[in-house]
Amino acid sequence: MKRLLKFVIGIVILYALAIRIVPEIIDKKINKVSQQPPYTVSQEAQQLFNSLEFIADLHCDALLWKRNLNKQHDYGQVDIPRLIAGNVALQAFTIVSKVPYGINFQANETESDMLQAHSFIAGRTPSTWFNVTNRALAQCDELRKYERKSAGKFSIIYNADDLKKYLEKRANNRNITAGFLGLEGLQAWGGNIENLDKLYNAGVRMMAPVHFQDNEMGGSAHGITKVGLSDFGKKVLKKIAEKNIILDVSHSSPEMLDNVLAVYPKPLITSHTGVAGTCPSPRNLSDKHLKAIAKSGGLIGIAMFEGAVCGIDAMATAKAIKYTVNLVGAEHVALGSDFDGAVTTPFDITGLNMLVEAMLQTGLSHDQIRLIMGENVRRFWLEHL
Repeated sequence: MKRLLKFVIGIVILYALAIRIVPEIIDKKINKVSQQPPYTVSQEAQQLFNSLEFIADLHCDALLWKRNLNKQHDYGQVDIPRLIAGNVALQAFTIVSKVPYGINFQANETESDMLQAHSFIAGRTPSTWFNVTNRALAQCDELRKYERKSAGKFSIIYNADDLKKYLEKRANNRNITAGFLGLEGLQAWGGNIENLDKLYNAGVRMMAPVHFQDNEMGGSAHGITKVGLSDFGKKVLKKIAEKNIILDVSHSSPEMLDNVLAVYPKPLITSHTGVAGTCPSPRNLSDKHLKAIAKSGGLIGIAMFEGAVCGIDAMATAKAIKYTVNLVGAEHVALGSDFDGAVTTPFDITGLNMLVEAMLQTGLSHDQIRLIMGENVRRFWLEHL
């Protein structure tokens, strides 16, 4: 009995040590930047960047990692002090609830779930180990915890009135920032439509039907079937529209995106994408779909990693942005970095001045860059949230 007790105590101690050490090791290994700060640019680019009143990014997976976002880190790509240092006014915190082993852009099995092990190693509560809804709700809880402990420096936006009040504060104080909650894939409600209400009540205001796997809503661009929107999915979309949740079509299969465009009555966004015109890939959107999203009155968030833009520097993202601007107009283009999404980006959140310089080099005007860097998101959120 004593031996068993010692063994159990030893296992507990080892687990306690592991959850303190291993998550940081993993985070450092897979959320990298090509260039470390500080980020120096031309005088024109820095002056333009400094003059931007509202910078917004539509996609960041920082809540997936066991990183205290109220503290500044020298690894990973986003935390609240770096958002403030980078002059970012609004950051999407997008919830990842399930990803497959061997994650890839081509085809992923539906049942595969790498986040079971991740939740265990990260020291998440046992309720999250095998339950995708609890994983999502736990990340919502964490963002609210960061808000409470931020000493007023960070606030969560739930509706247009929240955004208006925050904008009034930020007009006199740039040392504050804000975020909102998004959801990558409605597998997070475990097939129970009532869980959509739970997630909404927990603060989620942007939802994507699918992520890297097919689910009850329909087909992912990276799933096995690549099917379109299901009848059940149509019912869910109706509820999303009724609640004024922003619909994010990222990762949708081409057929599913066609179906959504045909039935959804409100503007769409894609929070983080590349464009096939500069980087052919199963995850990137065709000209047809870019035009259709713009026609809906929506926004196209351009991602900032090699798999989306076929390059590891700011210019690769700037070229994708310029291509999209030429195709649909600057008023439909935004930033959708995919920071902390297990990707390597050219810079962390404090390096968006590098992107401003790259966009200037492509010939985009100051006014176009202002729209892309955040004014489009501010307008869209005030109109539709």
